[in-house]
Amino acid sequence: MNRLRRLLTMTLAAAAIGLGSPAFAESKGTIYYMVPTLLDEFQTESVSAIEKFLKGVGYDVVTLNADNKTDLQQSQMNDTILLKPAAIVLAAVDFNALQPSIEKARAAGIPVMQFDRQIKATPSDFTSVAGTVEIGYVAAGEIQRLLKEKNGEVKGKVLQVLGDPADPYTLDIQAGFEEKMKEFPGVQIISLPAMQWEASNAGTIVSDQIVANPDIDLIFLHAAHLSVAAVAALEAKGKKPGDVMMISSNGAPVGLDLIRKGWLNVEVEQPLYAQAAAIAMFADKVVNKQEIKPGTYNVLGLDSTLTIEPWGPNLKIPGAAITKENVDEPRFWGNLKAPTDPVTPVQ
Repeated sequence: MNRLRRLLTMTLAAAAIGLGSPAFAESKGTIYYMVPTLLDEFQTESVSAIEKFLKGVGYDVVTLNADNKTDLQQSQMNDTILLKPAAIVLAAVDFNALQPSIEKARAAGIPVMQFDRQIKATPSDFTSVAGTVEIGYVAAGEIQRLLKEKNGEVKGKVLQVLGDPADPYTLDIQAGFEEKMKEFPGVQIISLPAMQWEASNAGTIVSDQIVANPDIDLIFLHAAHLSVAAVAALEAKGKKPGDVMMISSNGAPVGLDLIRKGWLNVEVEQPLYAQAAAIAMFADKVVNKQEIKPGTYNVLGLDSTLTIEPWGPNLKIPGAAITKENVDEPRFWGNLKAPTDPVTPVQ
């Protein structure tokens, strides 16, 4: 009973600060979204998008913020299970630590959908993630184009600044990028990790490499916030926008701003809005425990691939290249303007 009271208090508090959703006259039930943190724009915008899209298909939504604390998210999961919601959407703080909570929820008959952070150790009822290898493919295509425009053919020197090497997100992007670059032996790739995804580490890498390799043609960074530090390092060396070509990935507002300022040539978006829309598209299937079929699904204009994996139905959504020509389009989450078109549930 004390745990139920605690969860009720937590839910009311969430609603009081604008994270909860008002009840629908004919609600299909309540879905809880477990967001890992609200300390970055991707996560805060994910709350807005998931609530908007799920409400659009008839569900009440309550969001619980774990403040990046594994034990708090575990407690939130355990308490939510007692309320028997229609489903839980989880973006895990810690992949391994949340496995028992996922299994407990599903054993209680509560479907669990994974958002953005893929968990392979135990089955879930649906997973919506960015195609990270595909992000690497898109980046490779754009880099090939830029090098050819500059050098007359696909050749030159590329500095690749990864995120933390323990993170599958950055390793997948690297794998996709390097796979597509193998056929161009005239491109030299220097790859270095920004440990813990720290922007200052990326800045140091760029500063050192511009001295060691002054003929670098292009810098490819695996996140937009790393590009901010890279720009500062270039400015400190007397560089101006356009002196060194740059690409980054994830589509954050700072990346779009750097495109507008001329520092970034391309930002490869992590498709936040489409990932959230997919949760709503498949919510009825998941809640009603209906079969989800593999195949290609169009999610907000992106052809996405659904496969049935050992951990359950897994939808991978590709990113898109953002350039100065399309940077202001609202479909990109970095502009913080969620699409207004309704989502159609999968039949």
